[in-house]
Amino acid sequence: MDIREKKTVRNITNAFLDIRTNKPLERITVKELCERAEISKATFYLHYRDIYDLSDTLQLEVIKKIIMYVSDPSDMIYKPLKSSHELINGFYANRSIINILFSGSQFSVLPEKIETQIKELIFGKYPELENNVYANVRITYQLMGSFYSFYKYENTFGFDGVMNSVDRITELFSTTMPEEKGE
Repeated sequence: MDIREKKTVRNITNAFLDIRTNKPLERITVKELCERAEISKATFYLHYRDIYDLSDTLQLEVIKKIIMYVSDPSDMIYKPLKSSHELINGFYANRSIINILFSGSQFSVLPEKIETQIKELIFGKYPELENNVYANVRITYQLMGSFYSFYKYENTFGFDGVMNSVDRITELFSTTMPEEKGE
């Protein structure tokens, strides 16, 4: 991508985030975005199919940043305390952009997309776990629990308060992985 394309994409992104801060995704129009970014509709459509494609692209970038905090996704099963810390640190470090891109109807999209990405990484490394009910439930439980607890209570009890509580809860299921398939 040349420098003009990078500048155009940056302008589109900045305009989108600016509008998205105050408006639900479903109410943003390409026309409005193009006016804010000072580009033509044709230029927008060279880069994205529609507003949802742009939003998905930006959401995926944030999800990749969060997952980068998890040093080994299989720790969700084998070292849950470590992976919970890493996930919450990823949520915390990206919370301002998360609050914009995943607000309103998009809120539940974040943990669902992270779960999909993490499971792909884990099951790519450990394909035998893909049909293991315990592994699937544990990943979902830990990820969803960490995510929703952080977002529900971080403003009330603070980062450390939430982290300490998640640690205590995670320790309750820090047993080894059952060996039998389907357990």
